[in-house]
Amino acid sequence: MPAIVMFFICLVALTACRPHDFPQYDPTYREYAYVTNGGSGTVSVYDVVNVRVDREIPVGQNPTAVAANPVRNEVYVVNAGTPNAQGSVAVINAENNSVSVTIPVHKQPLAIALDPEGNLAYVVNSGSNSISVVDLKARREVALIGVGEDPAAARVARDGKTLVVANRGGNSVSIIDTATRKVRTVVEGCPGASDVVILPDSSKTFAACSAGHQVMAIQLAHGAMPDGRAAATDRLEALLDVGRAPVQLALKPDGGEVFVSNSLSNSISEIYADKNDVAGAYLMGADPVRGLVSPDNALLYVGNLHSQEVTVYSIEDGKRIAAIHVGDGPSALAFSTAGHLLFVVDARSGDVAVVRTLNCAVSGPLRLGCQMFTMLPAGRSPNAIAVKAFRVS
Repeated sequence: MPAIVMFFICLVALTACRPHDFPQYDPTYREYAYVTNGGSGTVSVYDVVNVRVDREIPVGQNPTAVAANPVRNEVYVVNAGTPNAQGSVAVINAENNSVSVTIPVHKQPLAIALDPEGNLAYVVNSGSNSISVVDLKARREVALIGVGEDPAAARVARDGKTLVVANRGGNSVSIIDTATRKVRTVVEGCPGASDVVILPDSSKTFAACSAGHQVMAIQLAHGAMPDGRAAATDRLEALLDVGRAPVQLALKPDGGEVFVSNSLSNSISEIYADKNDVAGAYLMGADPVRGLVSPDNALLYVGNLHSQEVTVYSIEDGKRIAAIHVGDGPSALAFSTAGHLLFVVDARSGDVAVVRTLNCAVSGPLRLGCQMFTMLPAGRSPNAIAVKAFRVS
């Protein structure tokens, strides 16, 4: 067979086997990724459809967190400001990517959580030991809830009935009834509480105790029990031993497992959520600080702050399968809505790495293609990311 014919046969074969990494979008479809730049006072906006920088928006002093509304085409940026000054929340209109209003809150806000309906935001005010309840339609604070010292993170249960707050300085977890906006339970004994997750059925929360080596498992009132009854009270179920300095928790979308980033152990721990059982610890990279599970529950991506790598862990196989070279200091992660791209915020190099996730197959030769697709510039000290998709009329 002539060489030229053989060449074209091989070329066709390779093309046929190539994964379709990019979905076909309707002309009315829009999708953007928003990255807060703490040192620039800006948000970098990335066009996910075309994988490019869209613009950079001034938002406020020291932005630290960002969240996308699940219903309206809005994105909320938390501006921590200075230690003794009032912070704020900048509201970005996603349809034109401009700030429509800025809502004042309290001292040093660090995090934000939205209710499932997208009507309320709970802003974590680290400097004033409180939670601001913000009515997103009225554009104003409607309540202030006192919590423990130096709150660092918050989550709203999927049923909308419970807000859980990690109090880093108070070494505790505050559990708030969202209907009454009152603290119903405080669970002590979580040194440096830094992060929380809530199971999809709203039955249980886990809290990372970053100043120690444990994770708290707490039953939530109103959550469903195994026999179908509703739990009457919040109750500490277990203190689970993990690695040193567990700073962040990543929950599988199906709620089956929780993955713990053990910063000082260079490892992740795997917790079976229903049994409160630690399956084991697995070495990742230098200073893992952020984990994110793929939408299909198959892979865990881990950002290692003191490296230039995101490590990939196969949940079914129970082992690390790849290391993706990115920028310096990967510290925040987000998937595109379709799940075909992973955006990695690199805190030290001031950029965002884009990874094609379809090349990170758990089995087969495509695993070798698990690598960065492109690098996009960000502002100074980027630190958080959120993605918003919608259609325009």
